[in-house]
Amino acid sequence: MSGVVTGDAVVLGLQPARLPSRALAVLVDLVVVWAAYLLVMLGLAVATASLDEAAVAAVSVAAFLLILVGAPIAVETLSHGRSLGKMVCGLRVVRDDGGPIRFRHALVRGAMGVVEILMTFGVVACVASLVSERGRRLGDVFAGTLVVRERLPAARVLPVPPPPPWLVGRFAGLDLSAVPEALWLEVRQYLTRARELDPAVGRRLAERLADELVARTGTPPPAGVPASAYLAGVVAERQARDTRRAFTEAGAGADVGNRTGAGTGAGGGFEAGRVFGAPAVAVPPVVAVPPVVPPSGASPVTPPVTPPPAASPPSAPPAGGSSSRGGSSATGFVPPA
Repeated sequence: MSGVVTGDAVVLGLQPARLPSRALAVLVDLVVVWAAYLLVMLGLAVATASLDEAAVAAVSVAAFLLILVGAPIAVETLSHGRSLGKMVCGLRVVRDDGGPIRFRHALVRGAMGVVEILMTFGVVACVASLVSERGRRLGDVFAGTLVVRERLPAARVLPVPPPPPWLVGRFAGLDLSAVPEALWLEVRQYLTRARELDPAVGRRLAERLADELVARTGTPPPAGVPASAYLAGVVAERQARDTRRAFTEAGAGADVGNRTGAGTGAGGGFEAGRVFGAPAVAVPPVVAVPPVVPPSGASPVTPPVTPPPAASPPSAPPAGGSSSRGGSSATGFVPPA
């Protein structure tokens, strides 16, 4: 991967295209362009049969410039750096800062491509691409561009093997704050590839990584523990701590959200069916009584539906100081005699 720094000081990880893939893309482009050029020249030969030699030569030069030079420039400009060959090979032309190219970049690349590719049969372009660190030809150098790979193979994510059961929890008090991420990456790569290594080479590599971990943590491993088992136990402890930290942060966030929602409902919100400033009153449902079926010959009598008494909210006593008048309660409800 190539570290491309943008104008905002952001490092982009791009993989430059090397000579084999670029040569294949150029070969596809040349086949298409030359086929179109030959077809056009055959049509022009028939159309300009009655013209003199000077006119035929002028038309031939114009067709050469438009098809072999202008067409690739137009295609790269309109497609933002993806010609037909680059689409097939999964490549793209970008600026040095990772942005899409414009007409001036495609123009410089196309003009230099006439010398590098067409006139020298690609020899200059191949030598320049082999010498360049990022595989750039002269056209890329003068235009300030870079050909990168768009389709990258998906990396296989192999799980880290667990430590032996008798080592689980043995490194709970180990200080892992001074261990850099680069060392963690090396340890994980070793553990995932340990079975593919030669036993002697794998043992030496495990001992080296274990010595680096001991130097960073300041605590020697338990006596009699192999280096590979020690590395697996320390990595398992790191993963367990990361998991606990993630769950703790998620729980703290949920707790804050619950407290915020409870405070809004109790202090600043409105409840359904409640008048602001008055306590909520639960109204029981009205129960419908089925009609009474009389004996035959009489008309049915439907008894009146009597709703149950509703609980009334407590109210303040009247201004006169008396809680009842004329035998009625403070709510104004007079029970039947």
